[in-house]
Amino acid sequence: MSMFKWDVVDPGPGEAVAPHQRLAWGKTVGLGAQHVVAMFGATFVFPIVMGLNANLAIMMSGIATICFLLIVKGKVPSYLGTSASFVGGAAAIYAQGGGPADVTGAIMVSGIVLALVGVAIHFAGPGFVNNLLPPVVTGAVVMLIGFNLCRVATGIYMPADRWVALLTMFAVILMAVGLKGFFGRIAIFLGLIFGFVLSLLFDAIGVGGVEGDRVNWDNVKSADWLGFPPHTAEGLVGNQSPFTGGENYALVGWHLPSLSITFTLLALPAVIALVAENMGHVKAVSGMTGQNLDPMMGRAVAADGVGTTLASFVGGSPTTTYAENIGVMAATRVYSTAAYFVAAGVAILFGFVPKFGALVATTPSGVLGGITLVLYGMIGLLGAKIWVENKVNFANPVNLVPVAAGLTMGIGLADNAFFNITSDFPLGGIAMGTLIIVFGYHLARVVARAAGTDHDAGAVIAVGDEGAHRTTGHAHDHAHDHAHDHAHDHAHGDHSHDHAHDHAHDHPHTHDDETK
Repeated sequence: MSMFKWDVVDPGPGEAVAPHQRLAWGKTVGLGAQHVVAMFGATFVFPIVMGLNANLAIMMSGIATICFLLIVKGKVPSYLGTSASFVGGAAAIYAQGGGPADVTGAIMVSGIVLALVGVAIHFAGPGFVNNLLPPVVTGAVVMLIGFNLCRVATGIYMPADRWVALLTMFAVILMAVGLKGFFGRIAIFLGLIFGFVLSLLFDAIGVGGVEGDRVNWDNVKSADWLGFPPHTAEGLVGNQSPFTGGENYALVGWHLPSLSITFTLLALPAVIALVAENMGHVKAVSGMTGQNLDPMMGRAVAADGVGTTLASFVGGSPTTTYAENIGVMAATRVYSTAAYFVAAGVAILFGFVPKFGALVATTPSGVLGGITLVLYGMIGLLGAKIWVENKVNFANPVNLVPVAAGLTMGIGLADNAFFNITSDFPLGGIAMGTLIIVFGYHLARVVARAAGTDHDAGAVIAVGDEGAHRTTGHAHDHAHDHAHDHAHDHAHGDHSHDHAHDHAHDHPHTHDDETK
């Protein structure tokens, strides 16, 4: 059956729509619009955070999504939005004197590496990645990527308007847990709207605490309704994002990448996070659709690599499969790839509307502070989720010691601090932490096996024996709650993880025998 020929169905209540099926075009367009709304906030905001053109990013996200669907032969319905995993790498590159072209160059090389990893997975199987990057490693890398960014939220965005940041943060928390279905899954986007409206209200009634107005409409008024992103001005250095006080964001548009080994190494650790995200999302879609998508695992990872490479080659932002859109499928039970083609088409059209990019760029830093307080923390805690779901044993020093060292290095080297290998070869916290975790883990594993201590609880002085910290005081209540939660999840599907994008955002890297 052709990928562009779907079986038209009219499902009854509770019936699912398979990837090769579609509803009537009117309903399909409506579902496509839902997917656009789900990915819109992060796909537009994170390029601006990284000092890249938002219109170009959303346009290329649509093109990348189409490429993804073609490569996976329409069997893995997913949307590719902007990845938050490269925010730390971009910040490190700017701190080393790089510009937008240096950032996209490093991201492009990372995309090529990701595509090659996907090819390796396709031919060697998912076990290849599980052996090279077991859950203890992927969880730690995802955690340090998130927590390394915490000082960006508290040191750059939040101080611009502390009260708006805190109110926005609480609004996101309340909406994430208080709203049901689709609206709960787009709590970050709704929080962005809430903070924006709150800032307008504070400006109107004269609430102080900031210099001038929180929302400046000048760039929105001057932006065209229709147009193609401009060519990036030559010689731009540093992050031009208006969120960080950049003054030349309007000069950032499309450009060819600039390649540097040093800058590439600052961005490369994000590949590990993208592999974990994509493999986890394929497993999630497989569980929802009831289809075995393991043969598509390598194609999905490679397709994201191709999407990231294409987007960054012209100055766009990196891509990743979005948990928010998987959440839309979970809520609607419509897995049709036709809706994703519609969403991709709408995204491409949005790229030709500069006024939308200018509107998002007016988001006050305080609002972004409130959102990133939640979002960066959720990225970090996703690493813990990977550990928990894979039952990583931290009583084993092979797991504990290298991860402890790598996390301390990775999170501690924030605020644009660097570990200088040589005077011309500095590494930021994410890169150094990742190297320590990956190489430290495999070194520790080799030594422990040689010494016959690979199953010993040698680090009990730090963490105690396995199970030492398990709560037992309320065993009956815990068992009752667990049984209730399990029954609820079995009936409705546990989709709480869908809030953790971004992109963040996302499902854990699991062993093959733990496919749900």
